[in-house]
Amino acid sequence: MKPEDRRQEIVELLVDLGSASLDDLSRQFGVSKMTIHRDLDELEQEGLLRKMRGGATIEASGQFESDFRYRMRSAGEEKRQIAERAARFLEPGMSVMVDDGSTSQQILSALIELRPLTVITNNHALIEGLAGTSGIELVALGGTYSRKFNGFFGVVTLTALTNLRADVALLSTSAIDGHTAFHQDQEVLEVKRRMIACSARSYLMADHGKFGRTALHYVTDLDAFDGVVTSSALPEPRAAALRDRGIALHFHEEG
Repeated sequence: MKPEDRRQEIVELLVDLGSASLDDLSRQFGVSKMTIHRDLDELEQEGLLRKMRGGATIEASGQFESDFRYRMRSAGEEKRQIAERAARFLEPGMSVMVDDGSTSQQILSALIELRPLTVITNNHALIEGLAGTSGIELVALGGTYSRKFNGFFGVVTLTALTNLRADVALLSTSAIDGHTAFHQDQEVLEVKRRMIACSARSYLMADHGKFGRTALHYVTDLDAFDGVVTSSALPEPRAAALRDRGIALHFHEEG
């Protein structure tokens, strides 16, 4: 097996399992642990996993965000309901910006139901799902493709956003500590910030597991959003503290 094929399969295995030991990977691929070490070093440099003592993991940390496919499997039903609740801030005829993210990908069917819409996005899954759909004017943001995030980022993306305006932005983030949103990747957060600046209103979509976590880069305070869409699984003390700061919370369970 070619090294690049083996490394791709290592990533696929971690998407399924979350983590694996050096011994397991060595047996799985029939190569030495030193060869696996080199594979993991290469994949870590690409930002596709993080090495840990005796193996590797694809699970997120404060400095590392996991592959979008792994995130799609975490709290999937909650994320779908949050995305559908967030879509209720849209009306036919509006323009909406949607970012990358596993929650954002769940909004596809709701956008189609709300046609006609103008959808501006760097989310590859949404671009694929909406391309050629009648009633959807799709503005696909170009840029450098990230297979880890399944989206487009970089200078080209930011430049395109500078020349666009939307009625609403629906965004996600990887961590919320107190009243502040954080993300591990600088390029990703710059796109989110630009979308907030380019939209008349913006809403953050976050499952309850995102709260009480932090990450390397500050994105923005939650009061920059017109509301935060989450679930009633958010502990009441956290919800009360946010409301006390004037942050509007919208639970997907609400009618």
